[in-house]
Amino acid sequence: PPGRAGIMGEKGVRAMLKIAICDDEPQAAAQEEAIVRDSLRACGIAGEVTRYTHSQTLLDDLTDDGFFYDLLLLDIEMPGLDGMEMARRCRAILPKVRIIFVTSHREYAIDAFELSIFRYVPKSDRETRLAAAVTDAAKLIQLEAGQTYTIQTASRLERISFQEILYIQREGKNARIVSASGTAKVRKSLQQVFEELHAPEFVFLDRGCIANILQIRKISGGMA
Repeated sequence: PPGRAGIMGEKGVRAMLKIAICDDEPQAAAQEEAIVRDSLRACGIAGEVTRYTHSQTLLDDLTDDGFFYDLLLLDIEMPGLDGMEMARRCRAILPKVRIIFVTSHREYAIDAFELSIFRYVPKSDRETRLAAAVTDAAKLIQLEAGQTYTIQTASRLERISFQEILYIQREGKNARIVSASGTAKVRKSLQQVFEELHAPEFVFLDRGCIANILQIRKISGGMA
């Protein structure tokens, strides 16, 4: 439903990475899951891994049920929606998701680069290269992830870093979140948003505005 929002992760580190594997060959998907779990265990990162053997099922989860993933492992050659089209559609829903292509078709490497794919792993070298790719992606996601506020609408999911939020204003029945990258609205009261943020840097300046005190540069004449 539009406007559903929540908090994800702990301050400065993501509590649990969510990873999806999509490969129409069940055995290959199972092997990739084992490599992913071993890689996460080796680098001490907690992760939740979900396997898909139909690309449409993954897309349905993302569009209908509001699932989100930090990292996607996609086969390219799949019936129905292939990996290339899946990457395009998933990006429209999860703009910041990391994508690793795992495929036996090397000729797609240039297209994968153009889609801003994190890593391209040939199936012939999956045992060694996939583990390294997953480890690098997981560490990068954790490095980039501070505590975030998540806004889910009917068409997309957006995560806003706490450190980017400047202030939040009441706007009718909505709360308008103003950040360094723009504005977003959530159909919640300021009190609800304040309770979901649950962080000491956010304070009520008055009944209609919550400010991130780390972003305040000056207080003068009763104005922050």
